[in-house]
Amino acid sequence: MKSAVFIEPGKVEVQDVDMPKIEKDDDVILKVVRTCVCGSDLWSYRGLDEYKKKTYNNGHEALGVVETVGKDITTLQPGDFVIVPFTHGCGHCAACLAGYDGSCLNHSDNFTQSAQAEYLRAQHGEWSLVKVPGKPEDYSDEMLDSLLALSDVMATGYHAARTADVQKGDTAVVIGDGAVGLCGVISAKLRGAKQIIAMSRHEDRQKLAKEFGATDIIAERGDEAVKKVMELTHGNGADAVLECVGTELSTQTALDVARPGAKVGRVGLPHSGNLDVVTPFGKNIALAGGIASVTTYDRQELLDAVLSGAIHPGKVFTGKYKLEDINQAYKDMAERNTIKATVVND
Repeated sequence: MKSAVFIEPGKVEVQDVDMPKIEKDDDVILKVVRTCVCGSDLWSYRGLDEYKKKTYNNGHEALGVVETVGKDITTLQPGDFVIVPFTHGCGHCAACLAGYDGSCLNHSDNFTQSAQAEYLRAQHGEWSLVKVPGKPEDYSDEMLDSLLALSDVMATGYHAARTADVQKGDTAVVIGDGAVGLCGVISAKLRGAKQIIAMSRHEDRQKLAKEFGATDIIAERGDEAVKKVMELTHGNGADAVLECVGTELSTQTALDVARPGAKVGRVGLPHSGNLDVVTPFGKNIALAGGIASVTTYDRQELLDAVLSGAIHPGKVFTGKYKLEDINQAYKDMAERNTIKATVVND
């Protein structure tokens, strides 16, 4: 089969590799319908992380159709159409029962990989895979994109809003205008925020943030951004802050724009060990967030919201590519020509 293979920074290529097979009793083999490139994939592509060995496939988001199942799988059968979350909790440990399946206590191999391919071995599929009614051909292109967003970015944006405890009538600040940040705007609106301040310096992302529910846009960064937030909130700061970047600057900005007693939901993959612990102490700010609870959110709210047309997170996919064009998909995202790249398999 064909699979994307990370070679070195700036180079991902498609190679012939062995078909995946059932290795454990709770495995599921899927034919990948759609996958995509994540902003976190770009860290290695840009050479900002120590890049992985040559056989590494970054992909961790997908829609698929079940081909075969392990003997312990009772919830799925061949032909089922599923969302493949980037995490795969067990559903019954203390973390999963509390709604934090991204931090499952029973699965040390809790992250999907090798999804940028024609076929995928999904681990721990009994609980984690999310069944979608019908077949892929029953859905429009736009709806398939929105379903794909539920494998990661929409759920991650929602996790930022949940852990920031966005409440009806709140003022929320969303830091980051990538796919996760834009889905954070959707999530803040879904949870009832009255004022949603999105931080973005790019016109296409600003436009989409407004469409998703942002009431205000701030293009500045650092101290100037903090000043603008304070002006928009009458000097009070935000009730909830969604930090969707993970840099030292974005984290500090989140702390600075939060009002006393606010909560900051952090879902940006941290790329700095430095954290200001004085500001949150002095302002009584709660820091929360981490790995998203994809299966939980999809089943409880997000899948129904997509199917009903209440939300349209698939609009964050602004470029479509074939698997053989995977390097171009990475390149276009790295150069900000595409917000998020969809990879469509025939």
